[in-house]
Amino acid sequence: MPTRLTVVGSINLDLVARTERLPRPGETVTGAMFAEIPGGKGANQAVAAARLGATVALIGCVGDDDFATLALAELRAAGVGLDGLKTVTMTTGVALVTVDANGENAIVVAPGANGELRPEDVNLPDCDGVLCQLEIPLETVEHVATTAPGDFFLNAAPARGPVPAADVTIVNQFELEALTHRDGVIAVTLGAEGAILMEDGQEVARATPPPIEAVDGTAAGDAFTACLVVSLLENRTREEALRRACIAGALAASRFGAQTSLPTAEEVDALL
Repeated sequence: MPTRLTVVGSINLDLVARTERLPRPGETVTGAMFAEIPGGKGANQAVAAARLGATVALIGCVGDDDFATLALAELRAAGVGLDGLKTVTMTTGVALVTVDANGENAIVVAPGANGELRPEDVNLPDCDGVLCQLEIPLETVEHVATTAPGDFFLNAAPARGPVPAADVTIVNQFELEALTHRDGVIAVTLGAEGAILMEDGQEVARATPPPIEAVDGTAAGDAFTACLVVSLLENRTREEALRRACIAGALAASRFGAQTSLPTAEEVDALL
């Protein structure tokens, strides 16, 4: 029986410009290629988990605009359940993404409807685990942390003030500095160096990613997070879960776009 995961998080439409290099402050760079790609950490991680074999439901909020139709397209294609979707009379969340020839990116997010996802909007179904990020109101994340019917996973990104404790918290090196607690298991991504798992401040597992040619790192962290969560819920060892997560993140970074870059379980296991 597939793992049942509920994701509570953001839904965006990414407006992406691919350019030779990122502009300096005050500079205009021309000659870019433009694309509209579904994104948002919550939606990205929901699609990634579904492609990795989990049965996934997403609780989020979009606007009553054309952006919502585009933002939900990959979620529907991946079979993510959207019964918990809220629609409001404002703009769907938008991310302005610039990606250079080396895969480095600069992102500005206008949260829009994501800021309207309130605790009373979240009715969690019976499931094995619940995954949140920090692109929705913090009080909603706190509500999920206290009502999750299974394990609670938190991708504490983007970094912000005090966040609730989780069974597993996933952060990068900069987000780790913003954590006000070290409760539970903490996964720390280290970019090209891979990732580590810590428990009670001690390293308990470490993994490195396969070598890849970086194209776009936009959803690499989301692929890592989803793969780690699904692997742990599948009762894989911590070492194997971390290795699979590093592979998923590397595969995503080797492809263009957010949800368009997310790998399947078969692609991950072929490199395991």
